[in-house]
Amino acid sequence: MAPSTFEWLSGLLEPLLECRDPIGLTINLSAELRLGIGLYRLSTGSDYSEIATRFRVTDQVAKFCSKQLCRVLCTNFRFWVGFPNSVELNSVSQNFKDITGLPNCCGVISCTRFNLSTQESIAAQIVVDSSSRILSIVAGFHGHNSNTKVLKSTTLYKDIQEGKILNSTPVYLGGVEIPQYLVATNNEYPLLPWLIIPYDDPVPGSNEERFNAALRIPRISMLKTVASLRNWGILSKPIEEDFRSGVAYIGACAILHNALLIRGDYSGLCDDLVDYTVNDHGLVQRNGSKTEEITVDGCLIRSALATKQ
Repeated sequence: MAPSTFEWLSGLLEPLLECRDPIGLTINLSAELRLGIGLYRLSTGSDYSEIATRFRVTDQVAKFCSKQLCRVLCTNFRFWVGFPNSVELNSVSQNFKDITGLPNCCGVISCTRFNLSTQESIAAQIVVDSSSRILSIVAGFHGHNSNTKVLKSTTLYKDIQEGKILNSTPVYLGGVEIPQYLVATNNEYPLLPWLIIPYDDPVPGSNEERFNAALRIPRISMLKTVASLRNWGILSKPIEEDFRSGVAYIGACAILHNALLIRGDYSGLCDDLVDYTVNDHGLVQRNGSKTEEITVDGCLIRSALATKQ
């Protein structure tokens, strides 16, 4: 994080970090120091004793400042990872079209899993744009759930199904109506009119193979986002906290990820990509089964998009 970003963030959070100290615990620390303690916990994953020693505070204060930062971010700045409105989505889809040739694509969706020290894991569903900015993140599901089950349990799914979002004017390809849609990074999602997945085993040289190749381009945006989140020390290893605190750490890191991008600070954006399908970074929940649901409209829309390639 650049010094200017830290100063900006400190000024923004100051009134929230300096209020509501716990009863019986007097914390005579500036907002900058409180923020520094919290960010150190997130960026390094250090335990509270090590943080206490480094910042010359008690373990109790180190723990409070770390959790307070997560609470402030997740309570007051969730809008930084809020789904774009219709006007903003036009820009998102245009950027995807510029790099892939695919019209009306409004994001890439996948589900990654973060381990806890208790051998549990937390599933986090993420939607990103072409710049690796997080458009939506929902964490709090147990990691054993499939990507589809997580998806169908979210407000995002309900809102799209009810036409509350991704509801702008469609485009037409070969007479087929193409609504706004998301693309998935793998085949462990349903094929829906608004959720497009790659083809299974396309014939070499076919439109389907070229379409899959086009989908690999926005997939890089998701890889960068997940790699960047895992670059935070607290998420780079099993989280030594309870499930609820683990969810808060994921949310806080996601919000800060977007905050850095908003500032034009790319110090936290990871370009050293390793394919998760080979190294099992938890982005894919494999269950050995094919797609759970394939709709007729989804097939028609995907076919029209593939033919365009």
